[in-house]
This record gives sequence, structure tokens and C-alpha cells, in this order.
Amino acid sequence: MTETQKDRPWLIRTYAGHSTAAKSNALYRGNLAKGQTGLSVAFDLPTQTGYDSDHVLARGEVGKVGVPVCHLGDMRTLFDQIPLEQMNTSMTINATAPWLLSLYIAVAEEQGADISKLQGTVQNDLIKEYLSRGTYICPPKPSLKLIADVAEYCYQNVPKWNPMNVCSYHLQEAGATPEQELAFALATATAVLDELRPRVSAEDFPALVSRISFFVNAGIRFVTEMCKMRAFVDLWDEICLNRYGVEESKYRRFRYGVQVNSLGLTEQQPENNVYRILIEMLAVTLSKKARARAVQLPAWNEALGLPRPWDQQWSMRMQQILAYETDLLEYEDLFDGNPAVDAKVEALKEGARQELAQLDGMGGAVSSIEYMKGRLVESNADRLNRIEKNETIVVGVNKFQQGEPSPLVGSDGGIMVVDPAVEVEQIERLNAWRAERDEAAVQAALAELREVTKAGDNVMPASIKAAKAGATTGEWAAEMRAAFGEYRGPTGVARGVSNKTEGLDDIREAVDAVSDKLGRRLKFLVGKPGLDGHSNGAEQIAFRARDCGMDIEYEGIRLTPEEIVGAARENDAHVVGLSILSGSHIPLVEDVMNRMRSEGLGDIPVVVGGIIPDEDAKRLLGFGVAKVYTPKDFELNRIMMDIVALVDPAPVAAE
Repeated sequence: MTETQKDRPWLIRTYAGHSTAAKSNALYRGNLAKGQTGLSVAFDLPTQTGYDSDHVLARGEVGKVGVPVCHLGDMRTLFDQIPLEQMNTSMTINATAPWLLSLYIAVAEEQGADISKLQGTVQNDLIKEYLSRGTYICPPKPSLKLIADVAEYCYQNVPKWNPMNVCSYHLQEAGATPEQELAFALATATAVLDELRPRVSAEDFPALVSRISFFVNAGIRFVTEMCKMRAFVDLWDEICLNRYGVEESKYRRFRYGVQVNSLGLTEQQPENNVYRILIEMLAVTLSKKARARAVQLPAWNEALGLPRPWDQQWSMRMQQILAYETDLLEYEDLFDGNPAVDAKVEALKEGARQELAQLDGMGGAVSSIEYMKGRLVESNADRLNRIEKNETIVVGVNKFQQGEPSPLVGSDGGIMVVDPAVEVEQIERLNAWRAERDEAAVQAALAELREVTKAGDNVMPASIKAAKAGATTGEWAAEMRAAFGEYRGPTGVARGVSNKTEGLDDIREAVDAVSDKLGRRLKFLVGKPGLDGHSNGAEQIAFRARDCGMDIEYEGIRLTPEEIVGAARENDAHVVGLSILSGSHIPLVEDVMNRMRSEGLGDIPVVVGGIIPDEDAKRLLGFGVAKVYTPKDFELNRIMMDIVALVDPAPVAAE
């Protein structure tokens, strides 16, 4: 190949946002100066779940896992000096996607941009939120309607924008097999297209199909992952042609972005994660036929906490070296005609087709949410069992544990810590915004939004008006909650014992013995305070505790400390387990512990799990927490024995 025939590199992105809009803006402009070619915006959990920064559920969560955006002023600051007409921006936003896109469009118009030229993506995939990530607000059917509103509006007004990014990334994080990942993602895409089909003319529908994009996870089994991507390409082509009659091949193209796997990043020997990230990137870049259109890589230290700018730069350099130094982009597909690859792709497609047929028989993705959730929890349990039994090797975790301490983890713990003052300052800015805006104009805009929503019309035009008038994220979401109601997704943790886990006899005997002493079955309450919806860890603890014979009460996600303490009292819990992965563990756990004591429940042991730095773990123990577990504590049976020992004043568990 000559130099001019080289493929263009994929879009190089870094998933970023933290603290404040101003600090995130500085990070974005710095990353663009370093050679990043697209933006990928991470929003904080209150923004993702439709709460303003001063809401009770936002406490401790502001600016932790992304940037807080409460109103037009925040969005304006976020993209200050970044010309949006020239930018390709991906926003990882789902339940509040119509609102954040409205704010983005309003800022672009202020900059003088031609809206029809805006390029980018809103994730806008609610089905995977019910299954794995938990930032949903409304029930599935109205959520599907809001997804379609965005798609219809973009098709008519912002034609280069991807209105939905079918996101299988979090399905893999929740334990999905490759076949489940393929099937559940494709079923989500067909649910959205079925909703959209009546909204446009038959001749326009193929072009609308072409705007649906995907966001995929690439794990460490990189041959399987590469074959999975080739299977995605083939199956999507098949669905577009056979189900939707899309004749033009360019409209059937499987367009996807990727973030490689964060699930496999380890707290132990974290420097090894650099190799994992590189190998996982190869799965989505080596095969030209299935090459990603955009790639963002996690940082080596994400199992420890929030990456620093240098950590993100290091991951970006990995992409740039592959794209610009190697000869990868000079060749046609390296795997066409390879019998091992072809056989694996066909096997994956067949497994996915069987799963898709099962979902179709149940009425499609929306009707199958509880089924899919249960399947993911079981698959994740199987994955953890294999690691515990050393059938799956994780270097530095269950094999080759001995090693030198990492010089990359210095005195700062190797991570960035968000200043607690950020939350106070953000709330002050929010109050100032409310005080200075035209309140009558805001209320008029919200009233119009209310009427439009009630009438079943497209919410986008009224949302953009509300954004320009100065309404807040919490006010917009409150209108959606009022119109459509709130929703509690299935936990996937059934009451019946699975009998899947081997080697539980000793623990079951210990649970029986302590239950006899207590006069009733050991009651274990598991809950997630705050807005963190990453429930995989909590689900697996509840799943294993149930299989060990404990009476589990899994309260699910998004609970206030007050609700958790109330549940502990009402359920007469013997032990309480809290799971937090968003970095908000200090304020939330302190609140829970204070409430437990004030309610006279201070004798009930509380255990905490999450991504918790060592210094923070010491503080939690100082609050009275009995045990702190982090991702390095992968042996769930040991945790179960700890719980039995905590409940029994005369320990029955072997130390």
C-alpha cells in the first residue's frame, strides 16, 4: 500500500470529567493539545440520574465520577474555547440524555454553530442501565419513547449526530458471556428501531438505521473478543437486511466505539494493567473488517481510584503509537479466510441467534429485562467461581502474587482525589444561577415541557427551550418523573439457592450453627447508599450469602443512608453490608454509622466494600465499620466466614 491509501486512524478519545465544569474544560483542552481527536464526557452521578447538586441523594457524589452539569451555565463553562461545530463529542449519558443534548445544542447555538453540522454521540441506552449500571429514572416503555424522541429530533435537525449508542460495554462488566453480549445488545437495538419505524417514512428509515451506533467492551481473551466483533458486524448486517429490509450496504455498517475492559483491571500489581489494556485494544483494532471507529482506554490505576491527567495521557499515547508508528493501517484485513477465526465467529453467531430467538419469544428486550438481569448475575457468579477455583488465572491475583511494590503508586496513592470543597462550591454556583435567572421564563418553559410530555409529543424542542431559559437538570428530570413515574429495576438475585458454588459445606454448617444460637436464620442486609448503580459486587455478595444459607435482604441501588438504616431496623438485620464504587464512601458511610448509633442499632456490625484507598479504609474503621473489602478481596467464601464470625459472639469460623 502507498502512504495515501492508508486507513484513517480511529477517533482517539479519553473518557474524562471530574470536580467542576471549569476543571474538566481545562482537562479537555489539555488532552486535545496532546493529540486527542474527540471528546468523551463523563458526567457525575447526580447529573446522570437527574438530580441537582444540592439534592439529598447527591451528597458525597458531586464531581466524583464525572463533571456536574446542572444548567446552561455549567455546560457553557464545560466547552469554553472549544468550537463545538468542529468537535466530535461523545457524552456518556442515558436517562437524562435528552436534557444534556438540549444543553449541548443551546451552547453550540450560543457559539454561532450550524446545528446541522454537529457531530457526536449520546449513549442514550436505557435497557443496559436496568441490567448493569443503574442510572435509569423512568420505567422501560416511556424510556424507550424518550430514546426515540432524541433519534427522531436528531434525524431531522442534527443529522450527523448519533442519537443512540447501544452499549454492551456494561453487559460484559456485569458478567455477560460473548453470546449474551451480542444478543442482549442487538435485541436492544431492534427494540429501539421498532419504536422508531412508525415515526419516519419508509424511504427515510434506512438512513435512520444507519445512525444507530454501538459502544462495546473488549476483554482480555482477545482472540474471542476480535471474533465477537466480526460476529457483531455479520449479525447487524443480517438484522438490517432481513428484519428491516435495508438494501444499501453502507446503511447496514456496524459502527462502534469501544472502551476496553475495566472489570479485569486489578488493584494488585496495578502496573500489569498497562499490558492488559494494550492487549485488549488489539482485539478492536487488528481486524480491519471489525475495527472500531473510536477508542477510549482506561488508565492503569482505575482499580485504585480516579486517574490523574498523566495516567490518561499514558493510555492515549498507547493508541497513538499503534495508529501512527506501526504499519497496521497499511494492510487489508489480517484474518479473512482464517479457519480458526471463521469457526469461532460462526459459533458465536449461532449462540447469539439462539439467545435472540429466546428474547424474541419473550416479546423482545423490554419484556425480557428481568430474564436478562438474572442471566447476567448467574454468568458473573460463574466467572467469579472460576477465578476462586483457579480455573481462570488472573496474574497477581490468584497466581504469581509475589512481586515488587509498584513504584508508580507514590505518596499520593497513585490517584487523583477530588477536594470535598468541590461539592460546596458547586452548590453555591447552583444557588447563584437560580437567583439570577428569569424565574417566570423558567416556569413557563417547564409548563410547556409538562404539556408536551403529557400530550406524548417529542420532548426535545421544549427541552431545548427550557435549557435556554435556565432550567436545571433536577427540574427537567422532575417533569419526567411526574409524567412517567420512577422505576426500581430487578436485582437479578433470586430467593432460591443456586447450588452452583462448590465448597460451601463448611460455611453452611457455620451459618446453621450461628443461626441456631441466634434463634433464627442469620439475616444479612445488603444495600447501596448514594447514586452508584454499579451493583455487580453487591449482587455477587448477596448471591453467595444466599447460597451459604443466610437470609439475605438485598435492597438494591440508590438508597439514602436513612432508608438503609430503616431497612436494618425493620428487617432486624444481624449484619449490614454497604457497597460503594463511586468514591463517595467517606460521607455516606459516616452518615450510615451515625444514624445506626442514634437509632440504637450500633451493635449491628457494618461491612463496606468498594474501590477504597488504604487511608480511607482506616477512616472507615475509625467510624466503627467492622470490615472493609476492596477488589483484591476476591475470595467470597472468606468474606462469608468473616460475616459469620462478626455475628457470633463466640466465633464459630476458623480464623
